[in-house]
Amino acid sequence: MTKLRSSSSEIDLDRPNIEEYLTDSIQEPHQKFLLPNLLDISLTLTEAAGAIVDDSFTRCFKSNPPERWNWNVYLFPLWCLGVGVRYVILFPARVVTLALGWIVFLSSFIPVHFLLRGHDKWRRKIERKLVELMCSVFVASWTGVVKYHGPRPCMRPKQVFVANHTSMIDFIILEQMTAFAVIMQKHPGWVGLLQTTILESVGCIWFNRSEEKDREIVGRRMRDHVHGVDNNPLLIFPEGTCVNNHYTVMFKKGAFELDCTVCPIAIKYNKIFVDAFWNSRRQSFTMHLLRLMTSWAVVCDVWYLEPQNLKPGETPIEFAERVRDIISVRAGLKKVPWDGYLKYTRPSPKHREQKQKTFAESVLRRLEEK
Repeated sequence: MTKLRSSSSEIDLDRPNIEEYLTDSIQEPHQKFLLPNLLDISLTLTEAAGAIVDDSFTRCFKSNPPERWNWNVYLFPLWCLGVGVRYVILFPARVVTLALGWIVFLSSFIPVHFLLRGHDKWRRKIERKLVELMCSVFVASWTGVVKYHGPRPCMRPKQVFVANHTSMIDFIILEQMTAFAVIMQKHPGWVGLLQTTILESVGCIWFNRSEEKDREIVGRRMRDHVHGVDNNPLLIFPEGTCVNNHYTVMFKKGAFELDCTVCPIAIKYNKIFVDAFWNSRRQSFTMHLLRLMTSWAVVCDVWYLEPQNLKPGETPIEFAERVRDIISVRAGLKKVPWDGYLKYTRPSPKHREQKQKTFAESVLRRLEEK
């Protein structure tokens, strides 16, 4: 029999009811409720501690830097040489490439956009090719090595493409192969200027998370675009936010209730040369591009997967989860049951009050039993 000795007493740890023993040993009346009350909240404390330890939500939005390899006297000089090559040779060459690309693009896009207004079909076709060319220049400025798997997307009515989302460069990598019309958050600065001047020529649709009315307007424009015959293929990132390419968060159901074919696209980046995840809350897109342009290369795989349709009796939410399963398996990503918009907002007061009410009712119920 195991016993615990102290200076004043000896406690038998093999007793069948340790709770009864400890409660009986407390002489003061007001302390008799101490242990039961602690036991009442033990499940809640366990759940809270488990959520802190296994915080799969914040893990989705954290960049995981690679392990340092320049830790000894032999490797550090090689690392310094690599820094010199990237910043002194590669970066200036990439800036020149990007500048020349912009010169060629603008000198062609502006005349086409204004001089061919009466010939919309030809104007849209040339603008699509120019946008694809400019996206290829962006990829070249990162020394992008992209492998595309599967048949190339084509223009068909009543279809929408959905992909997992790691950075805004997802759109650029996909756009250099096919002139997609994308659903994207409206950005300020030079990115917003490009959105309103150049990208609108391929039919892109913008939204603002802070405006509730945008959901209805964007939904209507999405339906009109999908059912158009001559419109560019519609590309949607249903996660609604950038995730660090290790996880997939919940897909919004808007893309899956359009009554059309859904074509999944899986994107997986190789972190050996650079981590392509864009943490928009800590880094501007300009600094993100500079980090990519001072890296060795951006390496990724893109899979165009088999088109999917809504099955009989299947809800849009179930359809979204099925497509998320397909993308997650192909790209080797882990699914988590989180809404990506929680990254931008706090839990609603109604949700907190409901949790508090449930906990209070459980404590009162136990006190009545005692």
